[in-house]
Amino acid sequence: MAPSAPLPSSPPSPLTAAAPAALKILIAGGFGVGKTTLVGSVSEVAPLRTEEYLTRASEGVDDLSGVDSKETTTVALDFGRITVSPELVVYLFGTPGQERFWFMWNDLVNGALGGIVIADTRRLETSFASIDFFESRGIPFVVAINCFHGENTRTVAEVRAALDLDPQVPMLVGDVRVRMFGRDLLLALVDHLMELAGAPVG
Repeated sequence: MAPSAPLPSSPPSPLTAAAPAALKILIAGGFGVGKTTLVGSVSEVAPLRTEEYLTRASEGVDDLSGVDSKETTTVALDFGRITVSPELVVYLFGTPGQERFWFMWNDLVNGALGGIVIADTRRLETSFASIDFFESRGIPFVVAINCFHGENTRTVAEVRAALDLDPQVPMLVGDVRVRMFGRDLLLALVDHLMELAGAPVG
């Protein structure tokens, strides 16, 4: 009996295709610096937001210096997604900025490969906690100088010195409302992660 011909191979099922790699990035910074705005400007899906209106209960608790007109605040997180390619999806997690919600950062940081710290040159001290958080956990990050109303009151060198940043930490200047600036921040972070991954140990 002649051997039977081999059955033609069927194309791989979508159910068995490899899932895309996921890259988790935290967006951090002080209260009212633009974290929610950045997530919303770059996310390909309607971002998940956990904003609530500020009430009199927050008086004396939340520091509204420099953001007196702010009416809402993130109480848990902001979430957005960007599909870079069929092989890579980026998930963005915006952290709450008020000190009373900082305890949530320890949960949000799980699995994060990098971060973006947004700085407001009018209130640079609000960025210190985020920078210390990333540095203490060895999480690479880039700094975004958010120019509110197109204004920037300090040079990049002045901001870098004020924040006491290592020379290799990338810093970009722009408006977080602009999608292209958000894209540039993400690309700068990915480049930074790749450079660190290829750096010699020791």
